[in-house]
Amino acid sequence: MDKFVIYGQKPLIGEVDISGAKNAVLPMMTAALLANGITIIYKVPDLRDTRTMIRLLEIVGAGVEFNDGTLKIDASTVTNLVAPYDLVKTMRASFYVMGPLLGRFGNVKVSMPGGCAWGPRPVDFHLMGMEKLGADVRLDQGYINASGTSLKGAKIKFKYPSVGATGNVVMAAVLAKGTSVIENAAREPDIVQLCEMLNLMGAKISGLGTMTLSIEGVKELKPTEITVIPDRIEAGTFLIAGAVLGDITLNNVKADHLQSLLDKLEECGASINVEEDKIHILKSNEVRPVNVTTNVFPGFPTDLQAQWIALMCNASGKSIITDTVYHDRFSHVPELNRLGADITLHENVATINGGKTLKGAHVMSTDIRASASLILGGLMAEGKTEVSRIYHIDRGYERIENKFSALGAEIHRESE
Repeated sequence: MDKFVIYGQKPLIGEVDISGAKNAVLPMMTAALLANGITIIYKVPDLRDTRTMIRLLEIVGAGVEFNDGTLKIDASTVTNLVAPYDLVKTMRASFYVMGPLLGRFGNVKVSMPGGCAWGPRPVDFHLMGMEKLGADVRLDQGYINASGTSLKGAKIKFKYPSVGATGNVVMAAVLAKGTSVIENAAREPDIVQLCEMLNLMGAKISGLGTMTLSIEGVKELKPTEITVIPDRIEAGTFLIAGAVLGDITLNNVKADHLQSLLDKLEECGASINVEEDKIHILKSNEVRPVNVTTNVFPGFPTDLQAQWIALMCNASGKSIITDTVYHDRFSHVPELNRLGADITLHENVATINGGKTLKGAHVMSTDIRASASLILGGLMAEGKTEVSRIYHIDRGYERIENKFSALGAEIHRESE
């Protein structure tokens, strides 16, 4: 098992290229299963999660080639409509195969999902959507069996704009007979790109980027080629590091995907300049405390909550962070306190008394974004920090230690 060793408080100077978005590419990979032929996806990040999804695609029978960021998926050979427990338990996004396999073949068997260790993320919305489309959904020995050879368009209203459920139901609905309307749909850039990809494949989806999606079912889809959008969460992680330590430029970014974060960073005192697909950030002389409440897009992302708390440890005063998306996503708090932070937690609200000098220590990560938070804490702390269980960060960040090293950070990977 690997760990990161970090010697903190080194200035970050230079440029960093942002990888393709993990949360966008995973449903796009499963969307390729809807077409009989070869779909090509460019700028695919080389992550544990993309590798896991590749294995799942191969298990269901697809032919997959992955080389230097280009992914070719041949779905003409799909024959096995079972997503096994051994894979799905390691990555919740594996559940995305349900919609496309049900839509194209009329039958699918998917293990109940697993993934990060924090909090329940029930699949009720996914299953409700499939049932609305006419599928028969049953739970049997930890597997969900869904069948429906003639799905029909339906009106589906989510109680909450779930990204996963929106994506899954859209992929099932594109081949259903008639028109489906999804109300209170997720508006995240990842869902917008999924819909853009499906439209390139011949789907008829309107309302992209809004809370109401209309899907007119078609008889079949064709393969396509598409480039993955930049990862706004990776970009946000580097921007937050830059607010304390940096004079850095991010390449391959979409500022409109990051506006809520950029606004907060400017409130903190950081200097930001946006130019086409680049963002430059210059650290603040004094990080001001800024409260944040997470929300669905276009609100402040829950996937940047942990990193923001690390930033606020360096602020000159008290700040309050409230997570309204996942109420128990705070496993990084006790670990940041091990570095000398002063954070108290009550339910889904973290209070940070900033201005404490962080000092290196041994810390342990428990999920992808908590790992990023602890790396940031180590970069900001005096002395040596060791971050263990970094297989979590490898699920969602492409060679993060190499990117930080290229900016001047002293961080390297070791075996424990």
